[in-house]
Amino acid sequence: MLVIGVAGTELTAQERDWLQHDAVAGVILFKRNFASRQQVAELSAALRAAAPRPLLICVDQEGGRVQRFREGYSALPPLQGFDALYAQDPDAALALAEQHAWLMASEVRASGVDLSFAPVVDLGRGNRAIGDRAFSADPQVVAAFTRAYVRGMHSVGMAATLKHFPGHGTVLEDTHVDNASDPRSLDELRALDLIPFAAGIDAGADAVMMAHVVYPQVAPEPAGYSPRWIQQILREQMGFRGVVFSDDIGMAASFSAGGVTGRVHAHLDAGCDVVLVCHPELVDDALQAVQGRTLNTAALLGLIGRGGLGWDGLLADARHGSTQSRLLESLGRTV
Repeated sequence: MLVIGVAGTELTAQERDWLQHDAVAGVILFKRNFASRQQVAELSAALRAAAPRPLLICVDQEGGRVQRFREGYSALPPLQGFDALYAQDPDAALALAEQHAWLMASEVRASGVDLSFAPVVDLGRGNRAIGDRAFSADPQVVAAFTRAYVRGMHSVGMAATLKHFPGHGTVLEDTHVDNASDPRSLDELRALDLIPFAAGIDAGADAVMMAHVVYPQVAPEPAGYSPRWIQQILREQMGFRGVVFSDDIGMAASFSAGGVTGRVHAHLDAGCDVVLVCHPELVDDALQAVQGRTLNTAALLGLIGRGGLGWDGLLADARHGSTQSRLLESLGRTV
């Protein structure tokens, strides 16, 4: 199955045609798709009306520098700020992280979007792409925040996605633009990076997004192309039963599998349920690639948002303003 990107703030005729394809299970939105709260809600409704089956609509609304919807939405602080709060008062920090998740998820759901790909559970150990998106360098601290964040998202009826398995935080390279290789053994990864993922799975996380990082002591290919990582370690050993997403196949570190067709097949053959095709210019080739493959389109139905208030109801909820105030007071405003 594919989750695809679209070009702008309204659907084109070509994009409406894409949505008719059996393989298109969802759409991911970006800053290019955003003009206002009302426009996002209208675009979400138009996407659902154009699709002949239930459609998963997604976004990356983590907070900090990775927040696609901004004007009219809470300025969510990046997760890194929670680490210092945890050192002072762990219980208060975890409660605030759960509120951060509630606020993020409530606003995304109020916009007619099903889920934000969150939380980031990578360790904060200097990766160029992760940076302040991570809760902490300490895996036990990240594990505690992961449980809290999953609870907060679930309280709004939003599925939680742990990313980027099995841990993107320790390599330096940004896989959007570079290849990345982590030389550590599986035992070392189990003792560190996998701890938050295990906690999230135990907390009932619904999905996992793979990293485009190679761990050569474990498998020769990037994790998203690796049956060992997905089928043996994540599913068999860690007991994960949810949905496995690839990361975006437009990222440089995914190119090792060849062209678009090779990348799509490599992800699906390894055990990914869904391939992210975020760049519209790659969608036609991705649709050609999945012709003739057996696709389990029902796998994503459990990720479609449940409940949630519209914007009028959310703004009338006293928790909305009070949570904004607590986050601003404790962590400051993000840009």
